[in-house]
Amino acid sequence: MSKIRVGILFGGPSKEREISFAGGRTVYDNLNKSIFEPIPLFIDSLGNFIELEWSYIYKGTIRDFYPPVDFLPSGTNVQLYLENLGEIPATTQQEMIQRVGKRVTTDQFAQKIDFAFLCLHGPYGEDGRIQGLLEFLKIPYSGSGILASSIGMNKAIQKELMIKAGFNSPAYTVVNREKWIAGKYKGLFEEVKRTIQLPCVIKPANQGSSIGVTILTQDDEVKFMSAIEKALFTRWIDAAEWQALGEEDKLHYIKELSDIREGIGMPVQISSGVEGKPIIYSPDELLHFLNTHLKTGGFVLESLDGESEVLIEGFIEGKEFSCIVMEDEHGTAIALPPTEIRKGKELFDYRSKYLPGLSRKITPIDIPVEQIAAIREACEKLFYDLKFDVYARIDGFLGKDGRIFLNDPNTTSGMMPSSFFFHQAAEIGLNPSQFITYIIRTSLVKRIKESKNAHLYDGLLEALDRAIDNEHTGSGAKQKVAVILGGYSSERHISVESGRNIYEKLASSEKYAPLPVFLTGSNHQHELYVIPVNVMLKDNADDIKEKVNHYIIHPVIDEIRKECAAITQKFTGGQALAKPERITYAQLGERVEQVFIALHGRPGEDGAIQAELDAIGLPYNGSDKASSSITIDKYRTNELLKQHGYLVAEHALITAEDWKNEAAIKQLLQDNIKYPFIAKPVDDGCSSAVKKIRSFEEFEAFARLMFRETETLDEQAAAVLHIKEKEEFPRKTVILVEELISKKDARHFLEVTGGMLTRYNAKGEVEYEVFEASEALAEGDVLSLEEKFLAGQGQNITPARYARDPKERQIISEQVKAALGGAAKVLGVMGYCRIDAFVRVFDDLRAEVIFIEVNSLPGMTPATCIYHQAAINNYKPYEFIDRILEFGKQRLKHIPAIH
Repeated sequence: MSKIRVGILFGGPSKEREISFAGGRTVYDNLNKSIFEPIPLFIDSLGNFIELEWSYIYKGTIRDFYPPVDFLPSGTNVQLYLENLGEIPATTQQEMIQRVGKRVTTDQFAQKIDFAFLCLHGPYGEDGRIQGLLEFLKIPYSGSGILASSIGMNKAIQKELMIKAGFNSPAYTVVNREKWIAGKYKGLFEEVKRTIQLPCVIKPANQGSSIGVTILTQDDEVKFMSAIEKALFTRWIDAAEWQALGEEDKLHYIKELSDIREGIGMPVQISSGVEGKPIIYSPDELLHFLNTHLKTGGFVLESLDGESEVLIEGFIEGKEFSCIVMEDEHGTAIALPPTEIRKGKELFDYRSKYLPGLSRKITPIDIPVEQIAAIREACEKLFYDLKFDVYARIDGFLGKDGRIFLNDPNTTSGMMPSSFFFHQAAEIGLNPSQFITYIIRTSLVKRIKESKNAHLYDGLLEALDRAIDNEHTGSGAKQKVAVILGGYSSERHISVESGRNIYEKLASSEKYAPLPVFLTGSNHQHELYVIPVNVMLKDNADDIKEKVNHYIIHPVIDEIRKECAAITQKFTGGQALAKPERITYAQLGERVEQVFIALHGRPGEDGAIQAELDAIGLPYNGSDKASSSITIDKYRTNELLKQHGYLVAEHALITAEDWKNEAAIKQLLQDNIKYPFIAKPVDDGCSSAVKKIRSFEEFEAFARLMFRETETLDEQAAAVLHIKEKEEFPRKTVILVEELISKKDARHFLEVTGGMLTRYNAKGEVEYEVFEASEALAEGDVLSLEEKFLAGQGQNITPARYARDPKERQIISEQVKAALGGAAKVLGVMGYCRIDAFVRVFDDLRAEVIFIEVNSLPGMTPATCIYHQAAINNYKPYEFIDRILEFGKQRLKHIPAIH
């Protein structure tokens, strides 16, 4: 049977496009490959539909590939979107599109796809417009129809309808953009304080992902006005304040202002303070314009993608929750277990939503059963009242007085791997691949019921049902792979993200049946637990550990599973969720044929697990015990590379015992390493506690934190180093200090990260396939956790831009790849790895590669750049993972059995 072609629509022009892009990738990865053929249809910010070449799906951000690098102005020093290039001729747009895929016109949709899966967010995605287009083209699509989508997008209209339907609401008012700019809201702040009171929430009427949202707690009219400006995506820039900024501060200001998630975005119009109301497209152009023209008074900047209305409402003290509502086959709405959102600060912002470990999701919300039932009943009622279809995400608060306040119902939920969408579906036993299949089938049934051309989709539904039945009967023949995730290091949350991503790619494949295994314990004793999918999809490693240690089936979840029994029977084949089960390595060997270690740092990359698996003859990914025990130690790694003639940073180890002689350490840092330098743990990765140290005061704070005896951070030391809230800072007994690598007299200088694969040749020798390295662009002193692993945050240019001339670039690239491959051989790395380094390029095209560190089990989160590199060599992420697993099996044939 031919596969059903699912067009995944993602990207778009809204400020939420990066979340849409990452969600589209999640759906692309998790579509059941036995049933569906995914067709990625990327929509750029000018509205072009592009059938995206598959390799670009795995870029970390849209800006990594579009607009293509060679279309950017020379010398640009900030990240750009397509609209930042100004008016782009149609011929140039076509050239750009051809670099990344093929333009698709709407009249070609019916020849390309059988079904449209919508991952679009915000205007043009959730407001009924794309739904209307697909209705006109007679193409079935996911989620709600036109009416519900248009209602679901506008928070102000929602608010009116919900109050009329009898739902609770805090006091609120709506501010109109044109009236605000015209100055027609005199006395608004006093009125808000009187009728709504502080604290209050100020947010755009048509945005999601907490973009443009402020919680105002202070009786400060200036901050009130700034919050409304933020929600309208306008900004007043005062001339005196601008002129007082240094050049670096001005550049930072422009970067923040042009950020579509945290600033107002670009292009902008100068609507006040200058004649002609000029439109400025790029950040560089804005910087030059302000430096040239902003001499007195001030300018009002308005984003061309601004907001028409702002909602101001009372802040609700209580528990915050989010609830997915889904329909069964009969159209009955079933609210899944609502999730409580616990965070360390008032606003559940973009970073808290999407970076694991910063907030906690507690499912179900920790309140009495009767109140959970009331929340579910309210969410189901709102689903019906707003005419939603298939599924929706409804947020809300349980006030301290017990009242339920629902807000921000969404017809298209975020589909990041850690989102509520998958988190709650897992509680009834659906893994992400199965839940996506459910969405497609239920949407198809809904379109058949609603459409005047219902007979057009009958054959498609019949084909899908046959494919689902065939999938259940053929699943037993797949290869069983244990995916080990978690751990107990500061990298445990990223390990969970990596492991989930590996699990999901294998679970949607035609070859593998993955088994999630959570590791916890200590260096002295590893504890292994086979975990069900609902535990695997908890928010982070700490939540998983808590469930493993205290597993109970909440009565509400038990009730919901019974309500959803027909759904789970159809989409899982009747597989029930089992409770976590502790097993030994020997028992693991009886259940699976091989292992994928998705751990980072210790344990995982230190050789300990490899020794256990060698002992039972289980093949695994990555390097063996001997090589892993070297690369886990950054000092030992660089010493070995230096002995073989490779360039490394000048470095030194400082132990807790050494630190007692403060005078000697001060002299060492001043004479040998010199300020500024880098301080970091010797055996942790993922940018954990990596800091640029500018003074002895900062190093003293670093040592105080690193050598502390309790988990609690010293507040004064944390403030000196600007430690973010909930930032992981491990306790260690050794600190590695390294010289800060600089450009020196090179023509060009950049930071790169390179990956590779290994294979056996006909002679049984290991060969290294070194990929093109990625150029890493850091916002701050060092690459942050977010920039490395959070979709939409960092920017990696692949391949690295060593030179503008293609021939020169390739000459330099070959030198870099030779150095990376040579270093891997010296260290005995096998399977795959990630190597971080700096590159100096000289006028004679000579390249110097200065090594930083080697990761034998690199991060495998959806946004990691090793996938971008593998794609250049034509490996899709699943194929890359498959090669890694196959090498592990081959290695067993090339080494004597260990008894």
